[in-house]
Amino acid sequence: MSLIVDLLLMLIDVTYSILCAVVRTFLHPRLKSIDGELCLITGAGGVLGRLFALEFAKEGAHLILWDCNTAANEQTAQLARKLGVEVRAYTVDLSKRQSIYETAGRVRAEVGDVSILVNNAGVVAGQRLLECPDELLERTLLVNCHALFWMTKAFLPQMKARNHGHIVTIASALGLFTTAFVEDYCASKFGAVGFHESLAHELRAENHYGIKTTLVCPYIIDTGMFAGCEIRKEIQSLIPPLEPLYTAQQSMKAILGEQEMVCIPRIMYIPFIARALLPWEANVVTYRFMGGDKSMLPFIKNAEMKTLNGHMKSSNDAF
Repeated sequence: MSLIVDLLLMLIDVTYSILCAVVRTFLHPRLKSIDGELCLITGAGGVLGRLFALEFAKEGAHLILWDCNTAANEQTAQLARKLGVEVRAYTVDLSKRQSIYETAGRVRAEVGDVSILVNNAGVVAGQRLLECPDELLERTLLVNCHALFWMTKAFLPQMKARNHGHIVTIASALGLFTTAFVEDYCASKFGAVGFHESLAHELRAENHYGIKTTLVCPYIIDTGMFAGCEIRKEIQSLIPPLEPLYTAQQSMKAILGEQEMVCIPRIMYIPFIARALLPWEANVVTYRFMGGDKSMLPFIKNAEMKTLNGHMKSSNDAF
């Protein structure tokens, strides 16, 4: 009898959740205030990270900016300060666990407890698997995935103590489905998605409902990180690379609306669902029709040329 009652309650909850999601799709949800919150953004020196910093500053949040590029990070800090918020910039190597823990300790001692954590930083090797040095492959996994563990361990305890906070993971559409020739990036983003979802479940299981989570999975963003990447031309005109500002603004709507997950654009939900429902070969046929099987080759060529010229791409702006 207990099982039947629990099953009925579950079906009611599922139906209610679906109806809420439908309503939220067509109606603008109430956005929360983050005025005075302390927000830490990784990869703040990159295009997307800088836009996030400015968007959070416009909402009145005080900022902690992390990046491995000191000059670019300070430029972001200067822009954000003009909006009237307090900003502190730190140079951090997210591929090194000790660098994360040491800098996190400095933040807590010098500024206070972080209440909004935006894991935005990301890199890609930009070389074919068998030709790529092992250290570049490892770096992608360390920055895009492993760093999420260390960032969370550094800042989540303070959020739990107050049952208040928000953890944002800027993942990628390539954390939901894959493409060829970027095995390091796909693996790292699948790991990021898995980590984020498991953490979200853990917070619910422990009744930490005051700590919110938002998973952001954007399509290609026109920042130069995947310069040259292209799908079939007839289809690319329908699904062009995302404008960075649009991506940041759509992400902010999801964050302030406490939305658990957002794909940008919404059409990205289709391949995500198709991957789960269709047979493998059906997905492959669709993939080839769209030009997805070779979409990264021009990017790989561009990245290899930059590497040869001593300008290996290291960015924070994800597909």
